[in-house]
Amino acid sequence: MSSTKVFSILGKNLKAETGQDLEPFLTELKEMEDVEEVHFGGNSLGVDACKAIAEILKTKKQLKIADFADVFTGRLINEIPHALSAICDALADHPTLEELDLSDNAFGGRCAENMVNFLQTNQSVQRFKLNNNGMGPAGGTIIANAIAKNAETSKAQGKTSNLRTVVCGRNRLENGSAAAWAKAFAAHENLREVRLPQNGIRPEGIKQLAEGLSKCKNLESLDLQDNTATESGTRAISAALPSWPNLQSLNLSDLLLSPKGGISLATALGKGTNPHLHTLRLQFGEIDARAIHILAKAIQEHLKDLTCLELNGNRADPEDACIEQIRDALAGHGHEDALDELDEMEEPESDEDEDEEAEEEEQEDEEKETETETAPAAKVDEADELSKLMGEVSIKKE
Repeated sequence: MSSTKVFSILGKNLKAETGQDLEPFLTELKEMEDVEEVHFGGNSLGVDACKAIAEILKTKKQLKIADFADVFTGRLINEIPHALSAICDALADHPTLEELDLSDNAFGGRCAENMVNFLQTNQSVQRFKLNNNGMGPAGGTIIANAIAKNAETSKAQGKTSNLRTVVCGRNRLENGSAAAWAKAFAAHENLREVRLPQNGIRPEGIKQLAEGLSKCKNLESLDLQDNTATESGTRAISAALPSWPNLQSLNLSDLLLSPKGGISLATALGKGTNPHLHTLRLQFGEIDARAIHILAKAIQEHLKDLTCLELNGNRADPEDACIEQIRDALAGHGHEDALDELDEMEEPESDEDEDEEAEEEEQEDEEKETETETAPAAKVDEADELSKLMGEVSIKKE
């Protein structure tokens, strides 16, 4: 793309209270009639500065990418909702917008409502990125419901949803928002990429997400790293795998898949329903030699495109026959270097010990989820109260 179509003050570390503080940059933006990308990240923008930017963006009807990641560092929490509304409302009816990135802005769940109008209204956006924003379960639910409403609007107009990518990692979404996200994903059947790492989602939430995502028949990339699946959640992911024939990348590292869950996953991959998989990340999943044996066969028979396999931190000796089988299977497709380092593999346990441990983990997760379901709804209220007490505290970037 020609540089004349890209406006950027990325990383200039400016602190702007008003539009005047951004001169001569805003004059430059005004004069770019056919601008397609704007990048404001790495600066600190106040309410009036965002309003000035918004007035200009309203006129840029060829805009495709709007990058507002990391633009509120050092801002008071009572400033951010108004600044965020100005930006999102200015982009709500843009007919060509493909991507909005609001990542790395620590505005929390209290700002979720300020994004709703955009998320419900804009029918052109393909990639929505909200990574590392501290949304929490309540904020995550608001965002997911708005995304679901967007799909309903498209359907009512006889159109197909354009949404292809959703990134919402490191947001403390937890199980409390999983049902809403599952509904949103199911509504946007043309999704290609979903990334929800590091959200504190537990097995029941993983199951709900897998069921919702099973409606997305064109899914190519799924990242659930660093949540908690255990056996039940892993079985749900395994059951969804046949629904994703175009799957290319699957990240289930640090997910506590469990020994039995690993067997379920490897067995599902061995059915040959995901022949285009090129990246499989299964680090620190507590899977053992039994699952790895099955995975080796799946690679040999069906995963000829696999060029990146991460197994480090699981329960097998690096010199075990199962690892040698993995290496042979990869080499058979010309991918000798596909396997990552295995320097943190855990000591293998007996089959009986592994099964007992997996059952104990499953029981503990079920008990925790039951406690969560029956607990009073004071948790969200407490979080809201804490946010109020911090009303005048300057929010720092996470």
